[in-house]
Amino acid sequence: MHSLLPFLYLFSAWTKGAWAADPTMPFMEYLDEKHMVCLMWGFDNLKGNITFKLEVNTTGWVGFGFSPNGGMKGADMVIGGVGPDGSYFTDRHALGRFEPLVIQSCDKEDFLITAQPIKLIYAYGLTDEIKYHRDNRGTKEVNLLEYMPRTTSTNLNFLSATMDNIEPVIEQIDIVHRMLLYRCPSFVTEEDDRPCYMGDMGDTCFGVVAAWAVGGGVFELPENVGIPIGGVDSDTIYRLEIHYNNPRKEAGRTDSSGLRLHYTAQLRQYNAGIMTTGVSPLTSLAYNIPPKAPEFHTYGVCNTTLFSEHLNPVPELQFFAVMLHTHLAGRKIRVGHYRNGTQTGFLALDEDYDFGLQQTVNLGHITTVKQGDEIAVECTYDTSDRTNVTIMGLGSTDEMCLAFLYYYPAINITSCVSHPNTGMSEKSTTSDQNTIAEQESLMKNLPQIQYAFDDKHNYSVNARGTVRDMMETPVTCETSNAASGLSTSCKMKPAGIILVLLYIAIM
Repeated sequence: MHSLLPFLYLFSAWTKGAWAADPTMPFMEYLDEKHMVCLMWGFDNLKGNITFKLEVNTTGWVGFGFSPNGGMKGADMVIGGVGPDGSYFTDRHALGRFEPLVIQSCDKEDFLITAQPIKLIYAYGLTDEIKYHRDNRGTKEVNLLEYMPRTTSTNLNFLSATMDNIEPVIEQIDIVHRMLLYRCPSFVTEEDDRPCYMGDMGDTCFGVVAAWAVGGGVFELPENVGIPIGGVDSDTIYRLEIHYNNPRKEAGRTDSSGLRLHYTAQLRQYNAGIMTTGVSPLTSLAYNIPPKAPEFHTYGVCNTTLFSEHLNPVPELQFFAVMLHTHLAGRKIRVGHYRNGTQTGFLALDEDYDFGLQQTVNLGHITTVKQGDEIAVECTYDTSDRTNVTIMGLGSTDEMCLAFLYYYPAINITSCVSHPNTGMSEKSTTSDQNTIAEQESLMKNLPQIQYAFDDKHNYSVNARGTVRDMMETPVTCETSNAASGLSTSCKMKPAGIILVLLYIAIM
């Protein structure tokens, strides 16, 4: 076990491309769309250090940190700059939407850097007076410890068969909730622009090609995979589904949002697929989430033995990215992986889920799923402020529990979802805590009706699915007095990567 000791360099001005000259920090991400904020980092494996370098195109103070859910509350950060009297630097902790408190490094408020994607936040001012940043702020989710570098192809055209990038083009950011681009089965031969789920033929289109939700940004596939689309002999129809949320019912709102798809002329080594897992989102069932519940868990399961009814043989699938999705009551999402009835680990985790920050993220590693393995999606909801039951449905005040899993090589399975067989119980829900616990236990222990759909909208079903117990997210920490000061090192399983807390110093 070793510590990752981050040292932070703060710069108030920079030139594009300067980062490439520092071999000690090979990883780089722009944290904003305008490329005003550039983060670089690297590791010293012998000393167990991680070093950050943040360059911001500004002349004032700069702030950078780690947040539980992408917001200010609970964030651990540093603020510094170079003023008339020299450099200044403070370690801080945010309690809310006001100036963060100055704290001591390596105290109990420090934030763990884990092998899962972490929500990074930044802000900056135009002067050295530390005050409200207004719009000069942002957040981005990045896997720092298991980073998968991205490159942008310069040979882009529209004659190829693989997709390189997914870029949202949002016109009405306050009402656009989610966008999905689906590939339709071959029997869908006519275009239609009516609302979705009205019984039209297009409602059978569920092969996800691209996905975006609130807070998402550009997603680029790894260099060796691409999503096949089009082709000389292809007459496939695609359906763009956009979910809108206009709670104030403002009249006269129109929208022309969509997805920008970038293609490359060079075919990739593997065809990638996107598999929808979790709780079946379209089944009309009595799956009510009780009100006044601070923590209520729902489960959707996928047993890959169903895949053999659609293809043979079933290859080993390599999962590399995910987009997790619930609605406003969602607080946590965990995707468990099981083999021979025993959980081997997690495909994905977000224990501080934020509806306003739904990004597709690289997992930073590849997880192999074999024929017969099971995948379970657990969602945790908080309905403490609600007085009525919350149903599973499409509306923003309804709920969902989904994980869009990116993998290769692509197979013809588009979704593998389930729901409890609520027809076996007529139990109602109330806000009584005992009844809440009973309702959660009932929904978990009822037989799960599992479905696996293929790209022709055929499906296989297993009406006796089981929700297996899901392990805790293990984190063990030890505190010791090191030569450089008090440090905390942590190891988190099942990712198998050593994680650590921050000791931040200025250079």
